[in-house]
Amino acid sequence: MTFRHGLVIGKFYPPHAGHHFLVRAAADACERLTVVVMAADVETIPLAERVAWLRSAHPGATVAGVVDNLPVDYEDEEIWAGHVALMRSALTAGDGPVEAVFSSEPYGVELARRFGAAPVVLDVGRETFAVSGTAVRADPVAHWGELEPPVRGWLARRVVVLGAESTGTTTLSRDLAAALRARGGPHARTGWVAEYGRELTVAKLAVARAVAAAGGPVPTVFDLEWTDADFELVCRRQTEAEDRAARDGGPVLVCDTDALATTVWQERYVGAVTDPVRALAGGLPPRALYLLTSDEGVPFDDDGLRDGEHLRGWMTGRFREVLGAGAVPWRELTGTRTERLAAALAAVDEILATGWNLADPLG
Repeated sequence: MTFRHGLVIGKFYPPHAGHHFLVRAAADACERLTVVVMAADVETIPLAERVAWLRSAHPGATVAGVVDNLPVDYEDEEIWAGHVALMRSALTAGDGPVEAVFSSEPYGVELARRFGAAPVVLDVGRETFAVSGTAVRADPVAHWGELEPPVRGWLARRVVVLGAESTGTTTLSRDLAAALRARGGPHARTGWVAEYGRELTVAKLAVARAVAAAGGPVPTVFDLEWTDADFELVCRRQTEAEDRAARDGGPVLVCDTDALATTVWQERYVGAVTDPVRALAGGLPPRALYLLTSDEGVPFDDDGLRDGEHLRGWMTGRFREVLGAGAVPWRELTGTRTERLAAALAAVDEILATGWNLADPLG
């Protein structure tokens, strides 16, 4: 190790491969490393998220977060002093004085001088990693491969397909994910999240048949009992699977239902939505788009796990009401399988065309 204590500062808005190169280089050259994340209130990605991402990627470093709402003006002594004071407030006394400041920005030399430390300036021209926070914010898709899984998970546009029984939700969600993967590039990583409620139905039915009296009637899906606890479990498991897939996937994540849809299913089976299920549905990561599969023109397919043919119209209407009361864009899809897929792809493309709308940092 060359230095006892090194410092890296930045907005990390969001952290990308160039940032991680800088932090790794600093960690390799220092006994102890402090990384200070400085975020302004106007910025879209929360400070806590950025701190958590960097701690996950660099567990050997001390990562601290500071709210910095000061403007950037390298010619103003008072502003310079304010920034440095905020940086110093994030340092731990036990780590000792900063001996080296690592940076990929031209201001790194002046910053090191103000700390009485050695300036270590790497890759200012972005020759090693041709990426910047500005470029990522402008076009996350183009730089998807330069982002760590937690950042991809936060940025992924989550598209949820929902609908009543046997209205083609699983078929459409699978088709949509496959069509996006076929585009290649970052979209080749498009993930698909299965419906956990169906998994639970299979498991409950198997258990019911295992405990049934020998020689008695074999239980069917009509004999299953659903409790509020079942729907809480569905919400948790569905969201856990969604979060895993978002971290590993592409710019769009396709979900076959979600916790919001589970509120309608709970209402259908037990008569009301309970507060725990409502809270789980209300705490979901942002959705980009809901796609409702209409029951119109779709014959009911009894696969042994369905029991609600007579309720399909009511459920479709209830989904319309729930989606209409929310703020997330949604489309109801009708027509043939091919027509529904075409409409779904067009709706996804509209969402992608709007971009991520990440606010500019303070200048």
